[in-house]
Amino acid sequence: MDMKLEVVVVPVSDVDRAKSFYTRLGWRQDADIAPDETFRVVQMTPPGSPASVIFGTSVTSQAPGSAQGLHLIVDDINAAYDELKRLGADPSEVFHDAGGVFHHAGTEARVPGPDPQRTSYGSFLSFSDPDGNGWLLQEVTTRLPGRLDPATTTFATAEDLASALRRAAAAHGEHEERIGAEDPNWPDWYAQYMVREQAGTELPT
Repeated sequence: MDMKLEVVVVPVSDVDRAKSFYTRLGWRQDADIAPDETFRVVQMTPPGSPASVIFGTSVTSQAPGSAQGLHLIVDDINAAYDELKRLGADPSEVFHDAGGVFHHAGTEARVPGPDPQRTSYGSFLSFSDPDGNGWLLQEVTTRLPGRLDPATTTFATAEDLASALRRAAAAHGEHEERIGAEDPNWPDWYAQYMVREQAGTELPT
């Protein structure tokens, strides 16, 4: 049985303030329901995300601001920083972890700048909403093996698809240099590259 994570509850103290903040970041409002004065549910979805967040009144017993380590995945951490800065989210500088695997809690062991090798999963930035709920952006360009099913390749947005096509085009150019000829089957090669890259399996050469 599939069990898909689709909703994360974010505890806030001021629903309208939180709604305004996430709206400013370009998150889609899916619902804002208040059947009475004591209960309200707001659901919002980050751009391109299959999962959403819910906040509101009487939807959680967690203290406002206690949600930490919520991850948003991007394919260009520097571009993400520029966008969050422009939208007023006050992001941290881009960083990687001193251990080189995953980031430590809080700000411990942060090293300024993206991962020197720009390794997938290795570069981060952080920001908080008005209540202090902590978000991290993580740059992922190539998935670990088995992370996604190659039989169900999907792209959440046109931008994601365009980025994948650009990476495939660059890799295909290197492929043609290696074989010393133009590849008439480039559409098939592009398709294989994009599917395998997303699934984290061996890339075509």
